[in-house]
Amino acid sequence: MAQKPSIPKGTRDFGPVEMARRNYIFDTIRGVYALYGFQQIETPAMENLSTLMGKYGEEGDKLLFKILNSGDFTRGVDFSDGSEHLGRLAAQLCEKGLRYDLTVPFARYVVQHREELTLPFRRYQIQPVWRADRPQKGRYREFYQCDADVVGSDSLLNEVELMQIVDTVFQRFGIRVCIKINNRKILTGIAEMIGQADKIVDITVAIDKLDKIGLDNVNAELRENGLPEEAIEKLQPIIQLSGSNDEKLATMREVLKESETGLKGIDEIAYVLSQLSTLNSQLEFDLTLARGLNYYTGCIFEVKALDVEIGSITGGGRYDNLTGIFGMPGLSGVGISFGADRIYDVLNQLDLYPEAVTTQTQLLFINFGEAEAAYCLPILAEARAAGIRCEIYPDASKMKKQMQYANQKQIPYVALVGENEMKEGKLTLKNMETGEQQLLTPQELLGVIL
Repeated sequence: MAQKPSIPKGTRDFGPVEMARRNYIFDTIRGVYALYGFQQIETPAMENLSTLMGKYGEEGDKLLFKILNSGDFTRGVDFSDGSEHLGRLAAQLCEKGLRYDLTVPFARYVVQHREELTLPFRRYQIQPVWRADRPQKGRYREFYQCDADVVGSDSLLNEVELMQIVDTVFQRFGIRVCIKINNRKILTGIAEMIGQADKIVDITVAIDKLDKIGLDNVNAELRENGLPEEAIEKLQPIIQLSGSNDEKLATMREVLKESETGLKGIDEIAYVLSQLSTLNSQLEFDLTLARGLNYYTGCIFEVKALDVEIGSITGGGRYDNLTGIFGMPGLSGVGISFGADRIYDVLNQLDLYPEAVTTQTQLLFINFGEAEAAYCLPILAEARAAGIRCEIYPDASKMKKQMQYANQKQIPYVALVGENEMKEGKLTLKNMETGEQQLLTPQELLGVIL
């Protein structure tokens, strides 16, 4: 018996309805990016492993899908090392890998094409990425990212505009969101203030789990990571920070008054928040936000949907030296990434797609034979030129079969052309919902459907 076809875990097929909805998402995001002067680029699905490895930290490197060298990939490979040297073996067998995100390929692109780019460079990129992660709800092995970045400018106006983009996109979708904002410099200031600068990663990772595991468990994790009780004590007002954005900033200004770095971070957030007072979305200064610790250096953002339980649906931040990994130090940038797959799930759950989001056929011409089909073809051309999505049934099959086709595809109108209609230069238009029929000229037909 033939094996039943299947697809790899963590991947999905998208049918016509799903694709129409996904394109609505991409087109909406693309349209807003363009409004802000961002230009689109694309990079290959696969990059050299030398480009990807070591850029995501050890955890990220484990999640890279590596591609076997083409053809005789074992030629010249030394297998005598044994299983404990699988990593070295993989390096010999694989020179390429599927991209894990769009940021590292973008950094590579900027360095490779720096002579052609006008700085600051505002780019957006909408492409799939791959992660060898354990598939679960809302987490896939293949998914799309929709990134926008500005490189070559330190101005906080870029952060402000990116938040305006986020606000505009979700307004167009009709999704109510909360934009959370923090600053890496504040986190660094906290670590300095408690005398644990080398523990910044441990502290932020633990604080980031506050929502999930609660205060006692966060403190227990900090102890496990070797933080002294005195330091944990000093962290309590920070972990439990509450009040309005202004109140939180005032508290943190007091707590971090000895830290130059921390105060700079507070000033940056205060500026961004002050410029965004007219946003429709909720905007929240959230100290527990600790994204991308490996490369974010300034403001960091995360967007949560208010009406659906799902992880972050957009995120991003400021990085100071992304291109340094490719030998071009000192180029500052800031970027955001929309999680298209999660936005798709949110729009589905809240049923927020406009009715017009479809590529569905609007008009089907029934095929009664060669002469009738020949009569219909110029009318089809005219209807399509006017923007009507229409098709002619390709075979002169039984009328019942053709009408069934229209019903199954939910085509709202059917055009019937027999001898009488041809003599009069007209056609009969049937409304499939009401059953009503009208004898019309081709010109009148356009008026009814448009």
